[in-house]
Amino acid sequence: MTLKVIGAGLGRTGTNSLRLALNVLGVGPCHHMEEVIMNMPVQVPLWQAAVDGHPDWVAIYKGYNSAVDWPTAAFYNELSKSYSDAKFILTVRSPESWTASFSETIYKFMDGSHGAPPHMQAWIKMGLAAISKSGLPNGLSMADLTKAFMAHNDAVKAAIPANRLLVYEVKQGWDPLCKFLGMPVPTEAFPQTNGREEFWEMIKKGAAK
Repeated sequence: MTLKVIGAGLGRTGTNSLRLALNVLGVGPCHHMEEVIMNMPVQVPLWQAAVDGHPDWVAIYKGYNSAVDWPTAAFYNELSKSYSDAKFILTVRSPESWTASFSETIYKFMDGSHGAPPHMQAWIKMGLAAISKSGLPNGLSMADLTKAFMAHNDAVKAAIPANRLLVYEVKQGWDPLCKFLGMPVPTEAFPQTNGREEFWEMIKKGAAK
């Protein structure tokens, strides 16, 4: 297996909806942060090595045909060189709505992560590093979060050739995604998921493992 589709969009831009959509289209299994949480003993050391500058993409993505969300999104530059035939999808939303969602979910968890169970600490360390690599260290103001989000999106558009990149809002549904991938539009509704409540449910699953 090799990665055919890579998501460069930050978390809270509809990445889980995109993951489900890619699975429906047959471009899965699709890697996502939830995969890391559900398989921390294997995935976290591999991703920590990537954060430290020693990635083993073959091992990280073994069994996957696509990948979205963090930690993947932090490595779009490296992955564009390692997977030169892959197509990239930059999921976006309005900067203001992203900042509100991110600050009330991922950023809030990052800020209070010292209270997480011991078995999650290595995952949290890796996740913090990956998110910081995207320009989002702890302690940013709401205004600076918005600026960092826009800077990431601009950097992706500058780095990935236009013929390999789809800038996409999941509310657009199947049509632009299927056109970009050269696939027929499914008859089923486009998946809409991962509200703020679902984020906290994912964290609870990881804590319970």
